[in-house]
Amino acid sequence: MKPSEQKTGSIIQVIGVVVDVEFAGDLPPIYNALEIDRDGKKLVLEVAQHTSPHVVRAIAMGSTDGLQRGDRVTD
Repeated sequence: MKPSEQKTGSIIQVIGVVVDVEFAGDLPPIYNALEIDRDGKKLVLEVAQHTSPHVVRAIAMGSTDGLQRGDRVTD
């Protein structure tokens, strides 16, 4: 996938390692990897569930300390 084709979303809720991400368009498929750039370090999330037509629930593969609502997420 070319960078221009990447979908971006934003965090709307963080509960431990569970992160809800809202997307404006199509949702990424279940098991897809999402990435968050944290000061040059990458945090990977795995899509576990579609909770609404615009929101996915994902599981973080690392620490979620410091994540905030509104942080950008890339599919």
